[in-house]
Amino acid sequence: MTVQVQELTDRQRQELEELVNLLGSIKGRHTELVTVMIPAGFNLSIITRQLETEKSMAANIKSKQTRTTVLDALERIIRELKNYKHPPKNGLAIFCGNVSEKEGVQDLKIWIYEPARSLNVRLYRCDQIFIIDALKEMLEVSEVYGLLVIDRQEATIGLLEGKQIKVITNLTSGVPGKIKAGGQSAARFSRVTEGLAKNFFRRVAEEMKKAFFDMPRLKGILIGGPVPTKEDFLEEGELVTKLKEKVIALKDLGYTDEHGLELLVEDSQKDIAEQELIKEKLILEKFFNTLGKHREKATYGFEKVKTALERGAVEILLISKKFPREQVEELEEAAERIGATVVIISTENQDGEQFYNLTKGVGAILRFQIE
Repeated sequence: MTVQVQELTDRQRQELEELVNLLGSIKGRHTELVTVMIPAGFNLSIITRQLETEKSMAANIKSKQTRTTVLDALERIIRELKNYKHPPKNGLAIFCGNVSEKEGVQDLKIWIYEPARSLNVRLYRCDQIFIIDALKEMLEVSEVYGLLVIDRQEATIGLLEGKQIKVITNLTSGVPGKIKAGGQSAARFSRVTEGLAKNFFRRVAEEMKKAFFDMPRLKGILIGGPVPTKEDFLEEGELVTKLKEKVIALKDLGYTDEHGLELLVEDSQKDIAEQELIKEKLILEKFFNTLGKHREKATYGFEKVKTALERGAVEILLISKKFPREQVEELEEAAERIGATVVIISTENQDGEQFYNLTKGVGAILRFQIE
């Protein structure tokens, strides 16, 4: 049975990233940070009874400060659990503890997170840090694409993960270029170069196997390069069947370096139209085109976008990840009230940076002209 992993929306991903970064930055002075993970579908009353038992055990902690903090944290968590008539469908993650940086001073904080993806971990832990590994896993993109750009002299293997293109390795062949000699010398040279090329293809195939064979999130492989090199690679490179069956696109390219990987992704837009980077590129392309050709149907800047939202004119709201969180929430709430689509724009690529530099972090495509 195939289980479909639900992708986080842009807003859900940003909120979870902020929570993970915040919790990860907190360091307790003692083992007074409590993490409770409740898996999807689990009986909350069982967890409550477990925490009551943990309270009895915590009463034996030698340090008075640590004992008081842990007991207070457990009591706070138990109180919060009593507010739930039914367990959240995807489970629950609770973090509570003393976050004061001053010795002997208590500043008890609690964070309650209802995940958008199913939580499959049951955990209770008192430590000097919050245990956030399960939340980090939720941030992982569920589907990635393998990338290869290759000619007879060079190959670069990469990965398209979310909105990032990562270089895994670069290889060179040592295969010499063309020569002008004729006769038997040319024929012998051709045989030598063909042998070197085949060996190079096999090396590349082996590196691809190392990178991708045991990658459960691999959705497909994109290959770019000149004709007929990429086709020769698939025929002669001895790429394992499992990976060969993952090849979803072959693209004619003249670059085999990191820039080649970027061009490969751009040329494969139709092949991976639902992939995050491509979706973001298409939305940004629509925004910039509208701004250039139909200026009255696009706007940017916090005040102008806010006015457009208040008038119900926004179709798509674009917000950079760099934009201040308190203003993001205000705009998102306004967008939700009028049924506008919200897209969070990353700053991990050139298009996202261009958007931020132009708009200072917020722009909108409009349903109708407002000026």
